[in-house]
Amino acid sequence: MEILIWIGSILSILGLVGLFWCIKTVLTAKKNATSDEQLRDSLQKIVPLNMAALFLSAIGLMLVILGIIL
Repeated sequence: MEILIWIGSILSILGLVGLFWCIKTVLTAKKNATSDEQLRDSLQKIVPLNMAALFLSAIGLMLVILGIIL
């Protein structure tokens, strides 16, 4: 079950990289936005990516825990 731990670790790291990318993108969008509408549009595009990264990280952590238990 060691493979589950490694796969889960990789997925968790990929999810964290995605979350940090979302944070960087939001900070850049906030700095470059000229209007509230433009900021809202850019943030609406980032929300699904943020949720996907969070989901990937959570699945990875679940696999790590499952690998430890088994």
